[in-house]
Amino acid sequence: MIGSAAQQIITLSDSVFLFPKGEDDFAAIGFAGVFYLIIAAIGYGFSKGGQIMIARRSGEDNESNIGANFQAMVVFEFILALLLFAFIWIVCPALFDIALESDIIHAKSMEYLKYRSFGLFFSYVGMCFIALYTGIARTTFIMIDTLLLGVMNIILNYGLINGLWGLPEMGIAGAGLASVISEIFAFFLFLGYMIWDKEIRPFRLLQRLKPDIQLIKTQFSIALPIVVQSVLGLGSWFIFFAIIDNLGERELAKANLVRIVYMFLSIPVWGFSSGINTLTSNCIGQKRFDMVMPIALRTALLTFGTTLILMVPILLAPEYLLTFIFRYGVEGDMSIIPESLPILYILGGVLTTFIFGAIYFNALSGTGATLQGLKIQVVCIIIYLVYTYSIVNFFGKGQVWAWAGEMLYWLIMFVITFWYLRSLKWKDVIV
Repeated sequence: MIGSAAQQIITLSDSVFLFPKGEDDFAAIGFAGVFYLIIAAIGYGFSKGGQIMIARRSGEDNESNIGANFQAMVVFEFILALLLFAFIWIVCPALFDIALESDIIHAKSMEYLKYRSFGLFFSYVGMCFIALYTGIARTTFIMIDTLLLGVMNIILNYGLINGLWGLPEMGIAGAGLASVISEIFAFFLFLGYMIWDKEIRPFRLLQRLKPDIQLIKTQFSIALPIVVQSVLGLGSWFIFFAIIDNLGERELAKANLVRIVYMFLSIPVWGFSSGINTLTSNCIGQKRFDMVMPIALRTALLTFGTTLILMVPILLAPEYLLTFIFRYGVEGDMSIIPESLPILYILGGVLTTFIFGAIYFNALSGTGATLQGLKIQVVCIIIYLVYTYSIVNFFGKGQVWAWAGEMLYWLIMFVITFWYLRSLKWKDVIV
């Protein structure tokens, strides 16, 4: 759970420490944070292709091919990071001119992203490390590394945003710099562990000097629909925030507050989603096709129970808990918290549909039927965006009804995916 939520943890930390700096900074990190999650999702999606193939080879006890898949994944991710680094610096300023009406939010968003972009190289290759260890079902160090990344990010955020301990007061730019330093630290820590880890030496990760181009192509074909799914999914959320920006900076700040709670409560979902990719692919590698549906159901129920533990205290006393989290010694405007409560109360329904929709959808990805998954995602997103745009711009219902669109999105996702998995059409997919 923790390893899969690395980027969410960083974004949450950035948002919490920027809250007392003012409404503009808080609104900007909400917009820029969602955009960077899209960028991160591209790398994460491509690493999923490698993870599915590594899990399949692990299920087949084909150790030598695991190393070749890992190398192909690293080469591709590094090239991809280089391209997206250029995209942030060259294309994003003009893109944000189109998406945003507020010049202040535009300037602050770019201030954050120009620092944050340097972490792409370390986070993308680091995702390959996570994909390797998740694919072979050895996730303990992923948790340790991500926890240390989170601690480092919290410490640096507190110092660089507020100008403490002799560090410059950089505001939202400090949040971006703190995140980059934390990612570099986590990368080299994980690299050191891999060099020390004797159990992965049979994979011969460094033996092949020339990456297999055919493996890169195969991973690309599996991962591309996953990447497009992620970009479309988070992209629709990016459009959602752009629609909310039209309602004013106050509404955007409220939406960001709800997003923080939503992201925190989503951590178990993303973790179990990553796990079910491995479990499904591994079982198929063992020719245990009958286990796919039971695995999906058990994982969904386990995810629901875990999320419930986090969700109940927040939904029972959201105002007290959020005030405690955001007032960490620096006075900020707390009036936004009670104003956001009506939106927070619908998160229970949103999370329930999200859990079952996401788990079954990721079980489908584990089968290798990623193109079918993309088709399902496109249908769901079209319905979601039409609903959200209409409810805000035509009916003027506000954020409560807009956030309810999340329930509609994930409910449709669950129904279609459940039907497809039951049909067993995915058995013909070759990975």
